Amino acid sequence: MTRLLLAAPTYLPSPRANTIQVMKMAQALRILGEEVLMTIPDTARQPVPNWEAIAHQYGLSRRFEMNWLPVQPRWHSSDYAWQVVNLARRTGVDWVYTRHPQAAALCSWAGIPTVLEVHDIPRGRFGPLWFRAFLWGSGGGVLAVITQALRDALPLWGWQKPVIILPDGVDLVRFHDLPTPEAARAALNLPQRFTAGYTGHLYPGRGIELLLALAQRLPDVTFLLAGGSPEEVTRLKSQTVDLPNVVLTGFIPNAELPRYQAACEALLMPYQKRVSASSGGDIGQFLSPMKVFEYLACGRVILSSDLPVLREVLHEDNAMLLPPDDLDAWEKALRAIQHAPRRYAALRQQARQDAARYTWESRAYRLRAALMSQRR
Repeated sequence: MTRLLLAAPTYLPSPRANTIQVMKMAQALRILGEEVLMTIPDTARQPVPNWEAIAHQYGLSRRFEMNWLPVQPRWHSSDYAWQVVNLARRTGVDWVYTRHPQAAALCSWAGIPTVLEVHDIPRGRFGPLWFRAFLWGSGGGVLAVITQALRDALPLWGWQKPVIILPDGVDLVRFHDLPTPEAARAALNLPQRFTAGYTGHLYPGRGIELLLALAQRLPDVTFLLAGGSPEEVTRLKSQTVDLPNVVLTGFIPNAELPRYQAACEALLMPYQKRVSASSGGDIGQFLSPMKVFEYLACGRVILSSDLPVLREVLHEDNAMLLPPDDLDAWEKALRAIQHAPRRYAALRQQARQDAARYTWESRAYRLRAALMSQRR
């Protein structure tokens, strides 16, 4: 058994995708039998939630230990990073595993075996400095990246230790025995007609403008947009006053998300060439969206922008890949699915089969294998 200190990158619970990903990995490692202690920065701005609330928001079934560390926002995470170092020393963990660059850098310099998971090129004034500090510290042991595109673009400054590619994943068990689209729509009180869905954040670059343009062209199709902050939903509602076929749900807890996806005949992923993250940076070249793997597991027809990084997972046998800015092509594809759904049975079946390669447990297994290869 490996004892891991998993340092979350931000306070949780939160609707941010990075907190979902961290919680899913903690659960997956626990399922594999590893000992997991998760530590979370606590600004004392809200009460610490109970396990039941966290499990519902993140769709968790396996409990693990969580420890909230008090921090001061004015220190910009530096105090949290030092606390992670001290906690790792006190508890004698085998590895620190984190997406938090400051914590990874300080743990590495303190000689604590550390895994840094990276989802973007280090940016800003200090990002490259923290990254180099992790690489050059004596504790840096494994670097994990989410796509081959990111692996190819990262400056590694002489790093000779393992770099593993770990795309995001899916809880496959939550997509077993999904209801039919008709049954799911009935349970959600949605109109009983062809439905195209999008789940996730509504940040710039996610293709929301294209979805609204499609809704205007296809008034007999329901466009279900599940996700988004209250501010984003309010903004979009002002743009969809004349589009009664657009349904905006706001944030949906991860535990409930599969039934919203199941309510759709088609699942849409109209990413543009520039994609904003929660931090505001452009991640369009390197992203590995969790919705890709959820869509595959759902077994519905996937319509996705044809971006090079998405082709690391998607291909013509499991999705319809379309130019991100070609509204006519997206309209034609939706009409084709609407009028001849049986024609796409093979596409749906292949999507389900491919999803089995991307479970959180298989991701955790590959991480564990890399850790075992670096035992000292």
